[in-house]
Amino acid sequence: MEYNVEELSPVKRKITVEVPAEEVNAAISATIALYRMQADVKGFRKGKVPSSIIESKFHKQVYGEATTDLINYQINEILSGLTMQPMSRIDVDAEELVRDEDFKYSIEFEVAPKLDLPQYKGLKIEEVDVVVADEEIAEVEGRILENNAEVKVIADVRPPKDGEVASVSFGAYRDGQIVEGIQAENFDLVLGQNQALPEFEDMIKTLTSGESGETDITFPADFINENLAGQTVTMKAKLHAVKERIKPEMTDAVAQKAGFKDVETMRTGIRESYASQRKQMNKSAAQNELLNNIIGSIKEFPLPPAMVEDRVDRLLKDLEYRLDRQGKGFQSLGKSPEELREGFRPEAEASVKSEIFLLAVAAEEGLEISPEEIEATLSQLAMQSRQPLHELKKYYEDNNLIVPLKDRLLCDKASELIYDSAEVKLIASPTAGAAKKAPAEKAEDAGEAKSGGIQFKDKAEAVEWAVANLGLKETTAKGYSLAKLQERADKFEAEQA
Repeated sequence: MEYNVEELSPVKRKITVEVPAEEVNAAISATIALYRMQADVKGFRKGKVPSSIIESKFHKQVYGEATTDLINYQINEILSGLTMQPMSRIDVDAEELVRDEDFKYSIEFEVAPKLDLPQYKGLKIEEVDVVVADEEIAEVEGRILENNAEVKVIADVRPPKDGEVASVSFGAYRDGQIVEGIQAENFDLVLGQNQALPEFEDMIKTLTSGESGETDITFPADFINENLAGQTVTMKAKLHAVKERIKPEMTDAVAQKAGFKDVETMRTGIRESYASQRKQMNKSAAQNELLNNIIGSIKEFPLPPAMVEDRVDRLLKDLEYRLDRQGKGFQSLGKSPEELREGFRPEAEASVKSEIFLLAVAAEEGLEISPEEIEATLSQLAMQSRQPLHELKKYYEDNNLIVPLKDRLLCDKASELIYDSAEVKLIASPTAGAAKKAPAEKAEDAGEAKSGGIQFKDKAEAVEWAVANLGLKETTAKGYSLAKLQERADKFEAEQA
């Protein structure tokens, strides 16, 4: 076998292969030998059928498989010798083997561009220092006390107020018929916490125990139930009782119910948990900024088109999955598939650039991923997704996902190496010392959300936190609204506490 490598572009290669007749005949004979062992031919015992009869009877199958097996074997051999990693599928241009004749074929595929790596060690970067305010610890304590509050019925006959619990039975009616899914019996509604539409809460606040009332309510245009979005219904409700939540004092006994030894241990644990989360989030933000700065300094950075298209496809699939869970399709976005693809292209190109650069650094530094690291990562993924490890591993193997997983781990190692070598300067948080909002105050400032001890200044920061702490893919995290990310952060903090 002889081959010639041709550079069609900085990211595309063509390899032309010439196979002498002797190797062609050997490949055909090897496939015939396999068929002899398995074929059932009348008049012959299995394994004793003459090769000439096998070649004649199964000519199409034999020559087809011999061609495929020979090409696959030689591709692996050639690529191993060249230490060349295709970044796209391999396109093969070949006829079929012919006995006693030389065989010639070609393959084409995309590769990562050869980069003139800029300086990536010893660079300067700023990282926001971690600050956990006492007020944030107090907020968590307040939630713990709230969870341990005693609920008691108020004896006074009067309408309920914000902060109190209204025990109600209610239902939504349209054209005199109950609306499925908008009804409940003896439901405890905490007033003033946006658990229900304001109009409904306002109506409840006019009732006393035993009284019934009704009011017309128009659901918001973005209501989660699309069948009711923008629709007007009549809400009917009966108030059974008004209750108050009596919060206890913070004591060691309350702290123990929350899983801590005592109050001091609880406060220390909360502070350390917040500090750890914030440290990871701030480091991740600085890492991304450093990486973007380095990649931005590379003047010549051609990208493999197929790799970019594949990344666009993944982003579209993620979007389709999120929409499907909401009962929607692409048409609900008011954009054509082509517009959606182009909208994702900048993100896809940035992702591909990052991967190519980090893999180049990994190669330059001789970084490797061991089988044990692959196994450990799969075990972690299995725990997060609550799947049996053997099933997840088989899925990755059957779908050729082990190599992409290995590449991702290599990228992570390279990114850590770059950051560990950097001169990191800690700077004060832009929100340090800012007055905290009152617990009952609604966070309506544009781009701001509050999550106990974590206060996201914008969605980008929330996405980085979710990737670092929840194990979400960046594309998945970006698909959530800021409010949803806030909700996930609240739940995470509650579980940590």
